[in-house]
Amino acid sequence: MSDTMVAASVEVTQDEEIPILYLQGVERHYRQGDETLHILNGAELAIWAGQSVALVAPSGAGKSTLLHIAGLLEHPDHGDVYIDGAATAILPDHERTRIRRNEIGFVYQSHHLLPEFTALENVLLPQMIRGLTRAESGKRAVELLGYLGLQARLNHRPAELSGGEQQRVAIARAVANAPRILLADEPTGNLDINTADHVFGALTQLVRASGLATIIATHNMELAARMDRRVTLRDGLVVELA
Repeated sequence: MSDTMVAASVEVTQDEEIPILYLQGVERHYRQGDETLHILNGAELAIWAGQSVALVAPSGAGKSTLLHIAGLLEHPDHGDVYIDGAATAILPDHERTRIRRNEIGFVYQSHHLLPEFTALENVLLPQMIRGLTRAESGKRAVELLGYLGLQARLNHRPAELSGGEQQRVAIARAVANAPRILLADEPTGNLDINTADHVFGALTQLVRASGLATIIATHNMELAARMDRRVTLRDGLVVELA
């Protein structure tokens, strides 16, 4: 191992704050015909509130798998995911769903906005599903979209928005329910360089203002350099980049 890389440390002393997200000894394997693909082999990663982490690794290294497990969308074969110090592997599906809805926000490479609804409605709906009134949901949606520079686009449907605008709506939707963790999988991968820089800037500004614990998978080292930490995946392990 070179002197610029060290294994990602997750040891927490009694004097340290508990990480909001902690992947402990996570393993994930897939069967492909007669072959077993070992994607994660005891991966460990701890992230604290207000910390942004760039996950930089080549395609096929397991970035999406790591994010899916961290976001409780997949179960690890071994190991556990701790949210605010609480183990999640043994939880029933309805409890994992509750945690995803309340504690975790997701942003994908494709915005996945509902095409028949406006930008405002796309951000309003997750809050109403959680139980907020339309008035409460609408107020927060307007505030978020305005913060991301979309105050003039509230009533436009996705097809009427540019790619960068669509992705900023997706970011607003991801944080609409005030999650504590934000997971983003190549959120600027479909955008040109200038638009990607603008969207990434808006995302990191929102992350810092909200105190979110954030993992962003990206191939862009310039964008990754603007985050608090950078990690990669090597032989199924999380490795810290100095």
